[in-house]
Amino acid sequence: MKIFYYMPFKPLGHPNPSGDLIIGSGLFAYLRRCGHEITLASTLRARWLYWKPWMWLHLLKEAARIVWRLRKAPVDIWLTYHSYYKAPDALGALCTLIRPTPYFIFQGVYSTKRRRHWKTRPGFMINRWVLGQAVAVFTNKRRDEINLKRLLPTERVHYIAPGVDTALFRRDAAARKALRREWGEEDAPVILTAAMFRPGVKTEGLEKTIRACQALRRQGLDFRLVVCGDGASGPHLRALARRVLGANAVFTGKIPREAMYRFFSAADIFAFPGIHEGLGMVYLEAQACGLPVVAFDRWGASELVRDGQTGLLCSSARPQAFQEALAQLIQDGRLRRRLGAAAREHVCAHHDQDRNHRHFEHLLRTQAEFRS
Repeated sequence: MKIFYYMPFKPLGHPNPSGDLIIGSGLFAYLRRCGHEITLASTLRARWLYWKPWMWLHLLKEAARIVWRLRKAPVDIWLTYHSYYKAPDALGALCTLIRPTPYFIFQGVYSTKRRRHWKTRPGFMINRWVLGQAVAVFTNKRRDEINLKRLLPTERVHYIAPGVDTALFRRDAAARKALRREWGEEDAPVILTAAMFRPGVKTEGLEKTIRACQALRRQGLDFRLVVCGDGASGPHLRALARRVLGANAVFTGKIPREAMYRFFSAADIFAFPGIHEGLGMVYLEAQACGLPVVAFDRWGASELVRDGQTGLLCSSARPQAFQEALAQLIQDGRLRRRLGAAAREHVCAHHDQDRNHRHFEHLLRTQAEFRS
């Protein structure tokens, strides 16, 4: 198929990593590997576009350029990755309306609470119209599937489970031995946490993890905390960890995603609260490498971690529950290993990226052929 592909929130190749960028980029690469003629429709970033009047003319000019291109060389479908109130795909919906082309959205989000506030209501209204233009909307979140079915007929909404490359994210015994030697940790459990050091909930989550480890050290528990990532909050987080954990905290700096399996392999527990986390691909990556996860039971982790089977999910309403779960896994090696083994099995069975992409590609092709 000839496919126009567009990512309105964070364009392909954007320098700031995120779960959305990982999923969107992986989808593009997979469809290309399948032999589809997939082309970027635009690199226009639509984030808060409706509050940037100077960008409206740019959007219209971009739409005119794309429509002219579609008239000269039609495509079989237009596929947009991620449309929601903050970055609704007005460009794709407009172009495919002017030049009729089957229009699909992967990761469409419909959140009615956004219509209640003046700042987000325009984005909500535009996005509702955009979602209504789509032949089908695919989502990798169960709660979004439920919300989308409040707006669209059931047959136009499809759930595709999120996935990771289980051949890349795996346990590596050699990496475990080498990194633990580098960290000076032979026997004690290693807790690993990883996130962008970005002000806001990412930093808040890392702070909570460090503070929980501080409380556990005061209880006399022996372990080491390894923190992967970097960013604007780096000096603050390093100073906090140095003050409360001393040499028991190791900061690795930013690790390329393709190398993260080595660090997961060297750890025994993955911990990150995941406050307001939309999904949290890192939870799948850690589990694929055989790590039990400790996280809050709300937000993204609840869709990816099976409480009591592949990790321990804690109530965000009771902050001490997070450190209690960590303490349980630090002290119970058999439980750690059992949950870690089940975590790997769970990801391979339900969240294998290639298998889930194949399912999506089949649905996309079937829908496109039906429309042609």
